[in-house]
Amino acid sequence: MLAYNIDHVAIAVRDLDDAIERYRTLYGVEAIRREIVADQGVEEAMLPVGGSFVQLLAPLGADTPVGRFLQVRGEGLHHVAFAVADINQALAHLETEGARLIDRQPRRGGGGARIAFVHPKETAGTLIELVEHDDG
Repeated sequence: MLAYNIDHVAIAVRDLDDAIERYRTLYGVEAIRREIVADQGVEEAMLPVGGSFVQLLAPLGADTPVGRFLQVRGEGLHHVAFAVADINQALAHLETEGARLIDRQPRRGGGGARIAFVHPKETAGTLIELVEHDDG
């Protein structure tokens, strides 16, 4: 059996500076990392909350996945990310179970992690990201 933990919950925002300040003011959390992930068309900030993170995502343009998400749905929950020890094993398991995958092979995400997405139709309309951190 594969073990999953919540790595982060991603929230799409229009203004990253404003969102970071709101989380600082309301919840007393500070961004520990902020970076542009050009491949995904976002600027992200990671805020530690308990044993996981809130990831704030701002689009680099309207024609990016998060930009289109904001146009259709507005600000809010974008995806939930599960930490996995072996992303290749997790993807193989999901494929064996017939899950619809957005990524059949991992790609690089924020912080250099290996990531892959599972189609939201598999989980009641919620986009799921798998995350394997390079702890070495």
